[in-house]
Amino acid sequence: MRILYVLTSLGVGGAEKQAIALAERMAERGHAVALIALKHTEEEWPVKLPVLRLNLKKTPLGILRGLQFARKFLALFRPDILHSHTFPANIFTRLLHLPFTMRGRAPIVINTIHNVYEGGWHRMLIYQFTRPKAHFVTAVSAAAAERFEHAHAVSPNKLQVLTNGIETDAFLPERSRRRRVRSLMKTGDAFVWLAVGRVVPAKDYPNLLRAWVQVHSMHPKAQLWIAGEGSISALVQEDKDAATSKDRDPSVHWLGLRRDIADLMDAADGYVLSSAWEGMPLALGEAMVMEKVAVATAVGGVRELIGDAGFIVPPNDSKALADEMLNVMAMPEPARRVMGRDARLRIKLNFSIDAKAEEWERLYSKLNKPEPA
Repeated sequence: MRILYVLTSLGVGGAEKQAIALAERMAERGHAVALIALKHTEEEWPVKLPVLRLNLKKTPLGILRGLQFARKFLALFRPDILHSHTFPANIFTRLLHLPFTMRGRAPIVINTIHNVYEGGWHRMLIYQFTRPKAHFVTAVSAAAAERFEHAHAVSPNKLQVLTNGIETDAFLPERSRRRRVRSLMKTGDAFVWLAVGRVVPAKDYPNLLRAWVQVHSMHPKAQLWIAGEGSISALVQEDKDAATSKDRDPSVHWLGLRRDIADLMDAADGYVLSSAWEGMPLALGEAMVMEKVAVATAVGGVRELIGDAGFIVPPNDSKALADEMLNVMAMPEPARRVMGRDARLRIKLNFSIDAKAEEWERLYSKLNKPEPA
């Protein structure tokens, strides 16, 4: 098959990482694969596949020019499958497909929804209005699928849950690496919590920082590492706990954008996710496959991902988050190791990227079958 992936960008985010990993697996399986990125970002995931960068401008003329250029590329590449990820790319692909036919048969359009929340009512209205232009829609979690079906943004008979896949071989615990990173970070024997994700409202870092005030009062030596792209200036202005953690609390380390997430996860003792909304958080799955005990808010597909191999608390409840973090810290180390191994096994059995690539390949083949004459 010839498969063309359309992404909003190649930026360092979970949805982008997942789409690129899937594209690379499809290329390894012998399919012809290329990507279209609507816009450029300064920090991007490395990609070995052909990429058309549109550098799309958010103006009617800019979008029209982008569509025209992309259609010329489609005419050259002649895809069987046109697979897009996240709202801007999903809508762009639907518009791209409108007048496009080739060889008597247009490509199959598949949209993937990566979050329970992809915008307000106006975006849901756009999804509704353009709904007939997508042959199929997938969601990364049952929670996301239910939300979009309830909003009538997707057709139930064209919807399927297909969860994210984790690159399990890239996240293997290694004692020497753990010792090296902890030495560089000068942690000593302190208990380290790690959170990974962009500094955006969805991640609700103020919730985490409020919880951290309680955790740190009980464990003064403990450290919190936050790795993610974005400015914390707005966060600091809105939340006094964030301001305290940035300016005065040496136990909170804002690490910014990092390329060594596996190293940080290996060095940490626990993983925490404080999000207000999610789809299927990739970093949480990566922490689990790294054998970390996780505490996470019950948003999006978190419950589907964790199962019994971690701890779940209500969103926007900093006391519950703090209490569960403290419970994990009170666990004997052998018990944490057992739960960590259970977490890794759960991901390997249910969420490996290779298993998900097989599911995607079956779906592509099913949708790409020629219609009977």
